[in-house]
Amino acid sequence: MTTVDDLIGLVRAYNPKTNAQLLADAYAYGQAMHEGQYRHSGEPYFTHPVAVASILAEMQLDDATIVTALLHDTIEDTKSTYGEVAEKFGTEIAELVDGVTKLTNLQLNSTETKQAENFRKLFMAMSKDMRVILVKLADRLHNMRTIKSMRPAKQAQKARETMDIFAALAGRMGMQWMRDELEDLAFEVLNPEGRTSIIRRFIKLQRETGDVIHKITGDIQHELTKARIKAQVLGRAKKPYSIWRKMEEKKLTFSRLSDIYGFRVICETETECYAILGAIHQRWRAVPTRFKDYISQPKSNGYRSIHTTVSGRDGKRVEVQIRTRQMHEVAETGVAAHWSYRDGVRVQNPFAVDPVQWIATMTERLDSAEDHEDFLEAVKLEMYIDQVFCFTPKGDVVPLPRGATPLDFAYAIHTSIGDRCVGAKVDAIRVPLWTRLKNGQSVEIMTAQGQRPQVTWLDIAATGRAKTAIRRSLREEDRARYIKLGLELARVAFDHVGKRVSDRALITAAKRLDLPDSDALLARLGSAELNARQVVQTLYPELVIQPGGEIEPSRAIVGLSPGQSFERAACCQPVPGERIVGITYRGKGVMIHAIDCPALIDFEEETDRWVDLTWHSGPHAAVHQVSFDMTISNDAGVLGRLCTLIGEQKANISDLHFSDRKQDFYRLIIDVELRDVEHMHAVRLALEADSDVATIRRHRDLNQKP
Repeated sequence: MTTVDDLIGLVRAYNPKTNAQLLADAYAYGQAMHEGQYRHSGEPYFTHPVAVASILAEMQLDDATIVTALLHDTIEDTKSTYGEVAEKFGTEIAELVDGVTKLTNLQLNSTETKQAENFRKLFMAMSKDMRVILVKLADRLHNMRTIKSMRPAKQAQKARETMDIFAALAGRMGMQWMRDELEDLAFEVLNPEGRTSIIRRFIKLQRETGDVIHKITGDIQHELTKARIKAQVLGRAKKPYSIWRKMEEKKLTFSRLSDIYGFRVICETETECYAILGAIHQRWRAVPTRFKDYISQPKSNGYRSIHTTVSGRDGKRVEVQIRTRQMHEVAETGVAAHWSYRDGVRVQNPFAVDPVQWIATMTERLDSAEDHEDFLEAVKLEMYIDQVFCFTPKGDVVPLPRGATPLDFAYAIHTSIGDRCVGAKVDAIRVPLWTRLKNGQSVEIMTAQGQRPQVTWLDIAATGRAKTAIRRSLREEDRARYIKLGLELARVAFDHVGKRVSDRALITAAKRLDLPDSDALLARLGSAELNARQVVQTLYPELVIQPGGEIEPSRAIVGLSPGQSFERAACCQPVPGERIVGITYRGKGVMIHAIDCPALIDFEEETDRWVDLTWHSGPHAAVHQVSFDMTISNDAGVLGRLCTLIGEQKANISDLHFSDRKQDFYRLIIDVELRDVEHMHAVRLALEADSDVATIRRHRDLNQKP
């Protein structure tokens, strides 16, 4: 474990004016609070906060951040309190420690709605003080470096969360080195065979070609010497996960990958950057479409560099990044460069982004998301973007994520322009709205009065901002239709419990569900954002309770061990009366599958996980959700009539959404809560008998594998 003197020496190396006594006091306090606690590896727990502090010291951060790292688990895991930390170390550090504690308690890999709520809290914490996130990222990095001591199931969960959230966030903040390491550590857990395969191929390639990095570095240095330019040339092989991702994206084998090596040229001035670019392009042929100038068009996190790919030695593609030393510091530490110290003073790097401005830019488009799904989609798009820069006809620059379309461009300018978009010209040539934009293109948007967003635009748009605006417009346009459908769904649900829908009942239910009025309630019902059962239960909870004599859902399965939990598989949605089998999961209990579920093929070699199960005999409650894929006529009253048919069969509609809408038909997925297989057949038969139902089949989604 790093000693207190070693840690102080590490900080003093870049900040001679550090408050050594403050660091020593925090070290002693953290060590005392964690006394007697141990990690999964058997090491004293305090080795972890010290390692986190060392990572942040290597990033040359301020004293408050280093102290926060030493104390970041005290409030959560020891008898220490916020008040005690504030008294000993000041309010600033107490706030930072409390912020890290709150982030630790967020379950970022839970269900969609909860995940979106937690993302909101994460960005709220970032907006208060970005250093909270820096400590959390360093905390996750050390945990991933020592993950092998955890249980396999916990390793997989942490690795997936790291890949999906923390690595992406580090990249979005400009901390590319941390993103690369987090991704590679997670890759080693999630796909060890794939990572080992990449490493073996690398070793084989090195045996065949020799030290390519040394050779190409020498070639570049030779050209710079000829041009009388002083610069440092650095070469590296790309990380295994970076190579794997490129193979997956481009559908290439390892032998066909060309740019698996990256080189950086670091100089002193911007003028030298462009002179170096000229020298490299004079010596080697540039690869078309692989040039990006992030010096003239920086990324929002302050990243500046020139990227070019050339055909180098033996025709191999080589990626070269050219930047000044100050740009390189920001490229290495991203937004964290704002807190970097050198020689006892905060570094005044002109390229470091003000974190307050950065987080405002980051969250600007997210605040407009009206519901959890919109927010989650928007934030993930914002975190993963790789930008292209396009121009308006007047020459203004519009930054967009890679894969963006003219529709995204229109909404980036203004929502009203996006809503009225009827076409686009790219470099003066008329193109379809689904065209993917490229760096440097000029885009002109054509609009028309009376134009409204189309449902198909959701598949065309790539940005969260555009998708949110399109959904909002569609909701407004469809509001009247949704209110009418919602009223029909409410009537069926109320009839199911022997009650009548009234204005008074709907107004009361709306108030209890924190909705402004009955129309808002019905619109949410009609758009499947609200369940009719919830409305009935809000008003008549005693009528929704299962009647006596029915088998409780928790006792529906026979053959489980005492205390063993179970869950119906979402891929096949088995119902009582169907033959079933259980698959055991560590920490999850047993997953129940229908015996003919295609997902069971994945477990053919793991017979020890199979459990022979049956449904409990007797009447079951109508709580088993089954999805139907239906194609129906697009005529007035058809959907309402079909909802009535389902209600007449004493079944409840829990959700429905349209998967396709055409001029003459609708295709929709409708979720119905049923008692058993006979109940399912009765509902299906009633629907098939309707002349406006073209097709109906049971919907099974294999993407919903556990």
